[in-house]
Amino acid sequence: MPASTPHSPPPAGTALRSLQRWRETGQDARDDVIAEEVPVAMRYNGAAFAVMMATPCDLEDFALGFSLSEGLILRPDQLLSIEVQPQLEGIELNMTVADDAPGAALDPAYGRLLPGRGGCGLCGARQLEEVLRPLPPVRDRRVHSPIALQRALAQLAQHQPMNAASGSTHAAAWADSRGRIGWVREDVGRHNALDKLIGALHHNEHGIDGGLLVISSRASYEMVSKAVRAGASVLAAVSAPTALAIDLARSAGLCLVGFARDGGFNVYTHPERLQAPP
Repeated sequence: MPASTPHSPPPAGTALRSLQRWRETGQDARDDVIAEEVPVAMRYNGAAFAVMMATPCDLEDFALGFSLSEGLILRPDQLLSIEVQPQLEGIELNMTVADDAPGAALDPAYGRLLPGRGGCGLCGARQLEEVLRPLPPVRDRRVHSPIALQRALAQLAQHQPMNAASGSTHAAAWADSRGRIGWVREDVGRHNALDKLIGALHHNEHGIDGGLLVISSRASYEMVSKAVRAGASVLAAVSAPTALAIDLARSAGLCLVGFARDGGFNVYTHPERLQAPP
């Protein structure tokens, strides 16, 4: 990874750590930019729900996006307040939700058992029903240009300062119908990055429908689930999808794209959503 200099402080969400670099020509000591990963406790009206391993930035976006994608609130206005409280062991996100929000009636006996690790969006779920919750059908059925998707993919790396510095974070981006990237969020966890993006869009009162979601990771089940619940109609992943992700995307009406690279991409479901203009 690139060495940090006093004139280039590491981006938010990263830290400097010393290392000894070994090469054929010899060894040298230097500082490296490393992505941060800390425990983030999610609490709703005082009740503990989960501990996620996440990059400690854009936490207000994370709180809102996580609450929506986990079904703890049904609308953004049900999240009344977010308090970020640093602790010795990590960070607590203390959220107050409206009385009619599902998160207001949490039973401590049915909270997540395990922390959500950086690579896991479902860790700690107690029952299979919690994992395979029915997805609402995608309402937005507009057609997008493949050129717009290619344009967004070409820009994605330019909007990943944490990954450029550390090489170890994922990104989730929203691009408009012309392929212009409007919002990007990064995190060590691919699902955290998507939750942060969903939260950022809602905080800016900007709907996901009408644009494209692009993620730098694989498209697993929870990524499809979060995208559909957020109202996306197209999800493009730089890496591969899973079989379950494809099945769920097909049934929900989501256009799922995999192996989205500069030279092309694979469309696994609903290819009618990506058509060149006449």
